[in-house]
Amino acid sequence: MPAFLSRRTVLLVAAVALTASTTAACGDGGATGGRTTVRIAYQAIPNADLVVKNQQLLERALPEVDVKWVKFESGGDVNTAVVAGAVDLGLAGSSPVTKGLSAPLNIPYKVVWIHDLIGDNEALVARSGIGSVQELAGKKVATPFGSTAHYSLLAALAAAGVEPSAVQIIDLQPQDALAAWKRGDIDAAYVWTPTLSELTKDGKVLISSRQLAQQGKPTADLGVVTDAFAAKHPEVVTAWIKAQDQAVAQARTAPDQAAKSIGAELGLPVEEAKRQLSELVLLSAKEQTGPEYLGTPGAPGKLAANLHDAAVFLKGQKAVDAVPDEAAFGRALAVEELARAAN
Repeated sequence: MPAFLSRRTVLLVAAVALTASTTAACGDGGATGGRTTVRIAYQAIPNADLVVKNQQLLERALPEVDVKWVKFESGGDVNTAVVAGAVDLGLAGSSPVTKGLSAPLNIPYKVVWIHDLIGDNEALVARSGIGSVQELAGKKVATPFGSTAHYSLLAALAAAGVEPSAVQIIDLQPQDALAAWKRGDIDAAYVWTPTLSELTKDGKVLISSRQLAQQGKPTADLGVVTDAFAAKHPEVVTAWIKAQDQAVAQARTAPDQAAKSIGAELGLPVEEAKRQLSELVLLSAKEQTGPEYLGTPGAPGKLAANLHDAAVFLKGQKAVDAVPDEAAFGRALAVEELARAAN
């Protein structure tokens, strides 16, 4: 496993891999007694993925499949779990997915879904007295390395003319960043909800991911599936996409119902879950087949260009070793799987 892996993630991946080893060869799903197993990585993000999990939409659609949900703290950890063969499907931000598709990781997975377009639900929060990104020079700033928040932090520093080396950037998962904030160990943090909501109670938002998207640095939470699992179990992938699409429809037409499920998963009151849900842009399967997003077979969407641009930026920040061409990112969009489920 990569040397940068946290002890907590090592233990989690080891536990998932141990469970998986009893049902399948790593990285390819599996079957026991004729039953298929799918291992799904999820995160504490208030989007429709939690509706799918809480309401067991996939389990209901596929009663003959064993569905195992595994919680991760960031997309970087999800990447590590995929490399370890511990998950088949999962949620990771666009920045860790970009890294996953670039050297040295070169993970054999593809983007099959856009869980949400990140907006005000992810932001850089600083203590009182720090009024701008420029004033972070010489300060301690926490963010989960390899996440969309890390990417956005680097983009915010670059836009403000601040060299990353001038800031003490600390690798902390959201809950650890909150604990460090409460102890007074850090001056700022770039994280997402629900942790972001806690930080803003006594901190100030310097810039949000919505603002950075308007400056040409968009981020999103993406659904990925390993090449091996997609090839072996296309019916599971189709059902998963349909379940996500159903949850998005519910979030749009019955937000109170969706928020109840999200609140149950995150331990939040329904109204707060509903507020956090409203900060995200959710897309239907049909919308995701449009040219601005994943696109269709033979015509990859703009997401490929966005991922390529992110890789170029990350290469400049020495976060990846090499940048695949845009066509490679286009091939990593699971447009056939999406089209099959959207029809």
